[in-house]
Amino acid sequence: MFKKRNLVSKLWLKYTDKPAYKNYKWDLINYRQLQFTNFLVRDEKLNSISKIKAVADATHQLNFIHSGNAGDIVYALPTIKKIYELTGADINLYLRLGRPLNLPNYNTHPVGNVMLNQKMADMLAPLIQSQGYINKCEIYNNQVIDIDLDYFRAGIIPTQGNIARWCSYITGVSPDLWKKWLDIEPDVKFADSIVIARSGRYQNKEINYSFLNKYDKIIFIGIESEYNDIRQFISKIEWLQIEDFLQMAQIIAGCRLFIGNQSFPYSIAEALKVPRILEVCYEIINVSPEGENGYDFFFQEHFEWLVSNLNGDN
Repeated sequence: MFKKRNLVSKLWLKYTDKPAYKNYKWDLINYRQLQFTNFLVRDEKLNSISKIKAVADATHQLNFIHSGNAGDIVYALPTIKKIYELTGADINLYLRLGRPLNLPNYNTHPVGNVMLNQKMADMLAPLIQSQGYINKCEIYNNQVIDIDLDYFRAGIIPTQGNIARWCSYITGVSPDLWKKWLDIEPDVKFADSIVIARSGRYQNKEINYSFLNKYDKIIFIGIESEYNDIRQFISKIEWLQIEDFLQMAQIIAGCRLFIGNQSFPYSIAEALKVPRILEVCYEIINVSPEGENGYDFFFQEHFEWLVSNLNGDN
């Protein structure tokens, strides 16, 4: 739980431990922005299965809102899916744009200084809308909201461990994370391809991808700067630019093997339960493979063995 420091304590931290002071300032900004905690525990909030069911029985629909990064939204979907299965209500997910993004340990993000912008929402909506448990996915425009999925940022829930569980803690609904929660038609053109996504954040700096040069049909999905970075290790890698995240999901669903770090494309691979390997970041471990075909690693030797084994070389 975040605790505000007094002036003397802040000054002491500032001049004796600058990295800790920087993290404190980041936490303080979030604390001021996200004063939700009292709302989360009040009686009228839908913070239990019985309350959620009661509203669903009365209205036959449930309106959710989320303003997080694209990966956070994908990891919220198994909780939403479970609520749909428990209630049978029409599920409407509204995307709130423009919430400020505070970056504690890195300086840039593909979306800029907000969590979700219009372009990212436009790319994400077709993927979400394609799911049978979603009635509609639209931009938030003052619609009445039943469940605000941003409450996990209020400070009452430790944002550690598997991201896919964070929204379940504020609703009391336990998602089936070992089962796939995205149902996508695979793009069979990539059946012989290894697909890679590696963001500049959450990298394990001890890992070298150069050994993948011995494999054919290596595809990269991500932004240009990330592609230029990984091309230094895998000279033959092909950059595939996508139109939206539904197309990305179809490619991942159809590939032979997916490799990624703790970034958005891995959330899709995890949701699809395709053969997947996760590069784990030492500093922040907030993603965990669950269910079939999921593997993760810290060390180079294990990474190379996993690729070889899943590729059928062993």
